[in-house]
Amino acid sequence: KASDSEPSTKSDAKNLFDLLGNFEFMLGMVIWHDILFAIDTVSKKLQSASMCLDSALQQIEGIMQYFNNYRNEGFESSLKIAKNLATEMGVEPTFPLKRKVTRKKHFDESECSDEAILQAEKAFEVNYFLVMVDMATTSLKTRFEELQVFKKIFGFLLSSRNLTSLDDMKLTDCCTTFAKTFSSDDSCDVDLHDLISELKVLQLTLPDRQMSAMEIFEFVKEMDSYPNVSIAYRILFTMPVTVASAERSFSKLKLLRNYLRSVMSQERLNGLATLCIEKRLLDEIDIDTIITDFASRTVRRNCFK
Repeated sequence: KASDSEPSTKSDAKNLFDLLGNFEFMLGMVIWHDILFAIDTVSKKLQSASMCLDSALQQIEGIMQYFNNYRNEGFESSLKIAKNLATEMGVEPTFPLKRKVTRKKHFDESECSDEAILQAEKAFEVNYFLVMVDMATTSLKTRFEELQVFKKIFGFLLSSRNLTSLDDMKLTDCCTTFAKTFSSDDSCDVDLHDLISELKVLQLTLPDRQMSAMEIFEFVKEMDSYPNVSIAYRILFTMPVTVASAERSFSKLKLLRNYLRSVMSQERLNGLATLCIEKRLLDEIDIDTIITDFASRTVRRNCFK
């Protein structure tokens, strides 16, 4: 049995080697490397703890622009890299030619193999390269389309350039949209008229330099005279950029509430989950001070006669 399976194994290994040594496979790997490397770089930045909405929008717009340029110019550069790799590995840097149906040629026709090679190269570009780039672009648009909704609500707060470029009418429209979004049952998180008035004053008092949303918020906190603007920026910074933190939070729940803790109350579960998720902040807290304060408040004094 071992001798019977050995030729089959060698045949499978040879077929796999022939497939991996194909020039089309090498070119496909170069294209995949360019796509995944760009996405991985942006993904790591988006999962940063200090990432906010304005920075996330800049990263997404940058990666979308990269794919637009890569769609137009990336195939030629990838083809050049793949040919260099194929030459180093001893692989013929040509596309396999499909069998063509033969026909009778006229006396003035000549056999041209270059035309067939160009057709094979163009077919690979259309059927593989453009398809992969368009799929990556569509996936990015679908995944981060919610950020575009946030941009319509918070766009005027994302930078000092956006804020100072608004006239009174546009500023009023932006503030009205913001107030309607965060209002419920005739109650709103901010007062609309006060927010408009505070932003008009803020437009004139901001420093003459480009400022991000976080820098504007720090400026507002230092001035301590823009309560509604401060609330608006606090709401902006609570908007989730990605779902990575939420996924990590849910992964903690299955560690806390297992079959041995099936009767745990919701309040206790929330407390333990918060302590587990925010472990970095928990390590910085002086627990001895909290214990001493708790013991002084719950001390029981019994009077004996």
